[in-house]
Amino acid sequence: MQLNAGCELSFFAETPTPLILMLRPRSGAGQWIIREEYQITPPVNVTEFTDMYGNLCQRVVALEGPFSIHFSATVQTADLIDTAPGAPYTPVEELPDDVLHYTLPSRYCQSDQLGQLAAQITENTEPGYDQAEAIRKWIQENVTYQYGTSDASTSAVDTAASRIGVCRDFTHLGISLCRALNIPARMVVGYLYKLDPMDLHAWFEAYVDGRWFTFDATQAKPLGNRITVAYGRDAADVAFTTQFGSMTLNEMKVWVDDAQNSQNESEKKADEAPTLTNSAGSTNQTTN
Repeated sequence: MQLNAGCELSFFAETPTPLILMLRPRSGAGQWIIREEYQITPPVNVTEFTDMYGNLCQRVVALEGPFSIHFSATVQTADLIDTAPGAPYTPVEELPDDVLHYTLPSRYCQSDQLGQLAAQITENTEPGYDQAEAIRKWIQENVTYQYGTSDASTSAVDTAASRIGVCRDFTHLGISLCRALNIPARMVVGYLYKLDPMDLHAWFEAYVDGRWFTFDATQAKPLGNRITVAYGRDAADVAFTTQFGSMTLNEMKVWVDDAQNSQNESEKKADEAPTLTNSAGSTNQTTN
């Protein structure tokens, strides 16, 4: 499916404030960028770079006062995510070098403290994909999704104790429990079609049988039509915006729509629009 997705962020900067932005998805891994639009108001210089995980990043300095970022894209996505029940565990000694660090504890994912819980959840489960799926299912069934119950400091250990949180917390817990079993796991952030309520989203991937698989503990069944923006060890690596100064986010809008439906609706509005006749007798169609 082709999706139209994007976000609009409105800030107020007390002083000129450096920012690192991570809003642009890249082609690959089941998605293809067809069109994108990036607008910053007021206009400032933008420097682009690719971070150590391959994420597309932009450096800007927000001017003092109101500052807004608008990003939109049309992306071809996979309708289904790959699943592989029974796919075997990949031994640590066979992991690629660039995957090894996803087995280690990180800032929000204290896998070294969650080994006992991971063992309980996956008892009598075949090593590999089935363990990661058992973890996803356990979180989905045992942790309550509720806004306003966590903050930027909440870690996987906190969520394991409270059994409540949002997608970020579900993801950190899933990553940590996988790593506790020496299954590499990483955080993914982006967009999910038909997410309710609509927001920027997070899920995790686990590395088994020589490849990455998607797991989303906020959903009862695997859903495709995702747009990946960034990968990392945890939320510290994949923040959509990182600011270095006094800056307030006043408003955020997020949308994900079926591009075909959007096009059909636009064409319908154009067909239904009244026409105006100018003095020369030609017609000009009005637009909304």
